[in-house]
Amino acid sequence: MIALLMMLMQIGPDPHVYKQTPLPLITQQRRDAPVPTTPMPLADPLSECMTRAHADPAAGLAYAHDWLTGAKSADARVRANQCIGLIDNDLADYAGAQTAFADAVAAVPADATTAVPIMAMAGNAAMANGDPALGLTWFDRALAVKGYDAGPARGAIEADRSRALVAQDRMADAGAALAEARRLAPGDAGVFLLSATLARRTKDLKAAQGYIETAASIDARDPAIGLEAGVIAMLSGHEAAARKSWKSVVSAAPDSSEAETARGYLGQLGPETPASLEPASPRPTSGTTP
Repeated sequence: MIALLMMLMQIGPDPHVYKQTPLPLITQQRRDAPVPTTPMPLADPLSECMTRAHADPAAGLAYAHDWLTGAKSADARVRANQCIGLIDNDLADYAGAQTAFADAVAAVPADATTAVPIMAMAGNAAMANGDPALGLTWFDRALAVKGYDAGPARGAIEADRSRALVAQDRMADAGAALAEARRLAPGDAGVFLLSATLARRTKDLKAAQGYIETAASIDARDPAIGLEAGVIAMLSGHEAAARKSWKSVVSAAPDSSEAETARGYLGQLGPETPASLEPASPRPTSGTTP
């Protein structure tokens, strides 16, 4: 039990996953629709590139490199490199992804707000490649661009920045970044999950409990939230609540990595005893339905 508690103080889920913008869906043309008399517009090259990559990553990369070679405008170079970066990221070639995103940024006019999301992609690729210092440089550069959206998108970058700061053991700075992220993105469950994890790591369990409850109220089915809720409950001395949270993760997302971790925690706790079956704390600790 002591070994489990010590381990839980140190570890926690990393909820960040870059969500690629979904491609537009093409609906089937109605049979009675008139046949167009003008040529249909060409498919968007970035959509075409990603469509090919989803079917065959090697074909997608070949398409992207051919597109880049023949690019006659800065916009084409940006988008081709962006496609290369996204494919490399999916293939876990994070160094290649970071380089491609950096090349995309280099083709964007200085201080253009359109470069900000790509800078964030480069930062996350650097983080995934084990270089939080470079990741922080990219996030700081993105946030320094004037005129970018001051809402949830900027808050997400602040949250990413907090991860880079935590990786460099700059906990106070990470806390400040997350406070700004919560202000900018009050509806982002991931921001509150990161806040709960940081508070738990710095042994502020009361704050961690509040943040995880907020995260659960925003996204009740995220297994990472249920997993972290159980960790916080266990460290707060509420074994029954911890078991309940971890069981809910296993039930709601049995094939997830979070469920695998939850099963490991439950296994370390061993069989339930009369003490562990006591009523859980009245404060909710899990974002999932048991």
